[in-house]
Amino acid sequence: MTTPQFYQLHNANSPAQQAAIRSELTEGLLLPQATVSPKYLYDALGSRLFDAITELPEYYPTRTEGAILAQQLPQIAQQIPKGAALIDLGAGSCEKAARLFEALQIAHYIPVDISVEYLRHTVQRLQREHPQIRMSGVGLDFSSSLALPPELMAQISGRPVVVFYPGSSIGNFAPDEARALLSRAHALCATGGAGGGLLIGVDLVKPSEILEPAYDDALGVTASFNLNMLLNINNLIGSDFAPQDWQHIAFFDAKLSRIEMHLQAKRDVTVQWPGHSRAFKRGEDIHTENSYKWTLPGFAELLQSAGFAAPKSYTDAKDWFSVHWARASVA
Repeated sequence: MTTPQFYQLHNANSPAQQAAIRSELTEGLLLPQATVSPKYLYDALGSRLFDAITELPEYYPTRTEGAILAQQLPQIAQQIPKGAALIDLGAGSCEKAARLFEALQIAHYIPVDISVEYLRHTVQRLQREHPQIRMSGVGLDFSSSLALPPELMAQISGRPVVVFYPGSSIGNFAPDEARALLSRAHALCATGGAGGGLLIGVDLVKPSEILEPAYDDALGVTASFNLNMLLNINNLIGSDFAPQDWQHIAFFDAKLSRIEMHLQAKRDVTVQWPGHSRAFKRGEDIHTENSYKWTLPGFAELLQSAGFAAPKSYTDAKDWFSVHWARASVA
């Protein structure tokens, strides 16, 4: 049986990474508006909770994106060179990418995720199911860097590079941050053979009565997902957050065109961790995630500003969601 490779560039247990995580989380928690990056939603339990969210009736993005890809995959496959290396950002369970393997005739699959152990188990399972495809998992916080190991880059040298970023996870980034990430993705595509590019899912602007339940479901799964971040922070920096002291809040800010998720204190509470403490008054909150929503022209402009050619865009019948194929422009 083929054994997948695995590169762990993000190791939360290394002394240097632990120090960086403590510094980042402490800085965010001590801001006047306490803020924690949404990447800290995704420990092993958080990743599984998010998988459950994608099954909820209120959470339309996953099934709508899946339907678009299923319907348009033959057309998309015609535009992507065969034998490409598929780099799957925020791969999670890898299920979305696995649906592309046959149509795109992928030669090398490279899932990237910050949740290292979850990714390791997922890739081992997937390799058994697809022994004909070379697989190399990468544990990496790609929000700040898309630098893959030189050994891995040598293995895909000469192949077209296709970056796959589904689920509208690009919405977690403010527009300037999104442009920077897309520029890094473009640079990665440009290192490969001709014809590489970006296949990306993007949520579109729609009424708040559709958006808000997708991030605040009736069963409370999204609330559990958000509250689990507190336990992850406790594990990472030794804090004493008690989830029962907090509640999940989600709303759509039409002016900024984004869903915001927060954790709101249900009573006055003081949180402590080594060397620091923070008092939160009842009603004060921690900002945990943004999910920006785009228009088709607005996102096409963003892609082109990051170096990609004008995209080919696909939507569902209601124009709730979009999938874009954007070839990497070559200077």
